[in-house]
Amino acid sequence: MTTAMTARTPDSGLPMLLSAAVSALVAGAIVIAVGAIASGAPAAYGAIVGTFIVVGVFGFGAFTVNLVAKVLPAAALLVAMLTYTLQVVLMAVVFLALTKSGLLDDALDRQWLAGAVITGTIVWLIAQIITTMRARIPAFDLPPEAGVR
Repeated sequence: MTTAMTARTPDSGLPMLLSAAVSALVAGAIVIAVGAIASGAPAAYGAIVGTFIVVGVFGFGAFTVNLVAKVLPAAALLVAMLTYTLQVVLMAVVFLALTKSGLLDDALDRQWLAGAVITGTIVWLIAQIITTMRARIPAFDLPPEAGVR
């Protein structure tokens, strides 16, 4: 008995990216609302900035790793590690720039910004893990001419 094998097109990675981004934005909206109610406008503005930092930095990282994995799969792990390092450095640079600009003293609440970054990061990671676990990713792809016998 033979079974016809269908060619599998590689996943675009878009569902994982969208799932994580939407989850982080929803969590950020909750933090923004709570910050606005509890501490006023500077807390809400800090939470907005923190939410967009998370979505921007992690979105760029996930998109980059996915793109490299599609084009050059052998380099995906190396790029993932370098991207993670770049994300940590980029977060530090953004916080340093915000501190030196004086925005964290006046317009933005430092604690709510940090809370939004921490909450957004945790939610992003959880959403990414759940989406990855639900994805049907085969351990290997059969060559097109191979068949099950």
